[in-house]
Amino acid sequence: MSERADVQFHALHAEGLLLLSNCWDAGSARLAEAAGGKALATSSAAVAWSHGYADGSHLPLELLLSTVRGIRRVTTLPLTVDIEDGYSGDPQEVAALGAQLLGAGVVGVNIEDGADEPELLCRKIAALRAAASAAGVDLYINARTDVYLRQLAGDGERVAETLRRARLYREAGASGLFAPGVRDEAEIAAIAAGSPMPLNVLVRPGFPSPQRLLELGVRRLSAGSDIAEMSLSYVSHAMRQFLDSGSIVSPQTPILTYPALNGLMARG
Repeated sequence: MSERADVQFHALHAEGLLLLSNCWDAGSARLAEAAGGKALATSSAAVAWSHGYADGSHLPLELLLSTVRGIRRVTTLPLTVDIEDGYSGDPQEVAALGAQLLGAGVVGVNIEDGADEPELLCRKIAALRAAASAAGVDLYINARTDVYLRQLAGDGERVAETLRRARLYREAGASGLFAPGVRDEAEIAAIAAGSPMPLNVLVRPGFPSPQRLLELGVRRLSAGSDIAEMSLSYVSHAMRQFLDSGSIVSPQTPILTYPALNGLMARG
């Protein structure tokens, strides 16, 4: 019998550094798996953009769920889904969404505090944990704190505030800590050492190498929306170029041809 996906996903956070390239639909999920991904993660921004919505909890939930079902159709890799703030301020509504995602085969979620008080995220985490327990799934709840992204604490205070929230979120039932925006190696190391949960960081230009992040104590590195941004930037450029000149110049990267892409999508 194969290992349960939820058990497998938890284990991936204890085996070196888990790199998640972040996908947004079934096609990009196939590409992520073909590239060697050990698990799949969605980017909320990329999923929203793929449906023509802005990021920031604007995506209708039926589109989120249909995206998840589409990804699950093409892969058996563990899947974690970015649910932003849970798309609600009501913990029970967040739990109801969690139950739907669990039913679709999701084994992890990202959920963020944003500008809200951390106690609200604690209640949402506890509700999600209860829903997962009822479903018999050890859901990996990755608690994202925006202390760095939103500068919710002053210089010199962000590590302490991040760790304070990490303890609260762990007590509420979280599995991991996501601290996007932290860049300084000393601060990364301090958060990793002080966190009661595996630390997830968000890649940025000039970021330490994966090996260095592992040495600093990081257990998960996310691409976030960067790959989708690059993809859509090229699409926008190519469309403008074609409409201006009637031609398309290939980017300076290896090209996936029609037969290669079609064969990849037809697999399985």
